[in-house]
Amino acid sequence: MAVNADKPHLWKQDVAQSVDFYNQWFMQFAPLTYRETRVTATQRVKTALQKTSYFNTPVYLSSNKAVNIPIDAVVMPMYAPADALPLLIEAKSAGDFTNTNKRRKEEAVKMAQLQKTYGDDVRFILFLCGYFDSGYLGYEAAEGIDWVWEHRIDDLVQFGL
Repeated sequence: MAVNADKPHLWKQDVAQSVDFYNQWFMQFAPLTYRETRVTATQRVKTALQKTSYFNTPVYLSSNKAVNIPIDAVVMPMYAPADALPLLIEAKSAGDFTNTNKRRKEEAVKMAQLQKTYGDDVRFILFLCGYFDSGYLGYEAAEGIDWVWEHRIDDLVQFGL
């Protein structure tokens, strides 16, 4: 069931809202927050990543060699069946349109590796904030990857959360 991947008529408006949301937040909070908490926040993130093994998930490459790939969040819905796979979430934030289009293939490769390892029922979505245009969204949708925007976080309910 697609949440946003099958709604290209919303993409342009969502892109504009995401860019506005990102810019508003950055202008209001980031400079002061960055200066005041940079060292402490960096250490906390490093500690959390170490405790969770950097959210690495094993997958198999085309050569059948196992490798670990990072996953930003692994969430099991509270009422999921015992044999269900968790929802895998990749958080993406972009301050301009250029970098997103250079990196969009990364998610498609990750999705293919996850499907090869865990089957077609694997649930992998993106959590998007910032500059993601319809070219990026169309590419991800064509690869079977859905997403949730930071300005519409309630869409996570449609993924069972």
